[in-house]
Amino acid sequence: MPIVPLTDLGSTELADYTSLTDVALRSRSEPERGMYIAESSTVISRAVAAGHRPRSFLLEPKWLPDLEPLLAQVGAGEHGDIPVYLAEQDLLQEITGFHLHRGALAAMHRPPLAPVAQIVAGARRVAILEDIVDHTNVGAAFRSAAGLGVDAVLVTPRCADPFYRRSVRVSMGTVFQVPWTRVDPWPDGIDALRDAGFVTAALALDDDSITLDELADDPPERLAMVLGAEGHGLKARTVAACDLTVRIPMAGGVDSLNVAAAAAVAFWATRRR
Repeated sequence: MPIVPLTDLGSTELADYTSLTDVALRSRSEPERGMYIAESSTVISRAVAAGHRPRSFLLEPKWLPDLEPLLAQVGAGEHGDIPVYLAEQDLLQEITGFHLHRGALAAMHRPPLAPVAQIVAGARRVAILEDIVDHTNVGAAFRSAAGLGVDAVLVTPRCADPFYRRSVRVSMGTVFQVPWTRVDPWPDGIDALRDAGFVTAALALDDDSITLDELADDPPERLAMVLGAEGHGLKARTVAACDLTVRIPMAGGVDSLNVAAAAAVAFWATRRR
């Protein structure tokens, strides 16, 4: 497959990339089309390392030599049948909406989601993201999960897609590193986690809550931490279904943290020591 220079946003070869610039279209079509977009050489490399297959690459010409070993590894451009398109930075910026560092994009085949039981089979610590619709927070939570040793992440049916471009970018590609899947139905899925031996802990402000310090001082063998969206937090039904309610002690008249920050604090406090 030859390397193809492109100069026009209307090029049919760019359909995977340009048809995903609208937020509403992207949220509807990406899961159904079985693909996602990886941005930057670091993120693309982590996706490939996780076993994900590229559909095509879109690169700024000056970065082609740097990506050559990866292209050879996956069979792209002159090394196989995966197309490689070249576009200058201004065209890439029109597609992404920002200056792309180390200009590289890849359209990737989306792997099928595994069952919850498979994802948590060997896990000791699991994070559950309930209805978090901000893609930045989802990506940041995944990055903390990877960096602080959380074994798996479950996302509820209404949670934002971890493979959405911004989630992937903010996570620095760690969404490919931490095993994850959707838990559905929810919160009924809590029962299945309990049957698997997990103690479920809802991070919420509640009169009956224990502190994160108390949880960390005597952690259960298997722990599932549930985090909710900004603003309204966890659903009352979810909190009621969990075994514990846990709060992060605060100071300075602040009642809570951003969910991504709260996730990082909880993951660090309950890490294996």
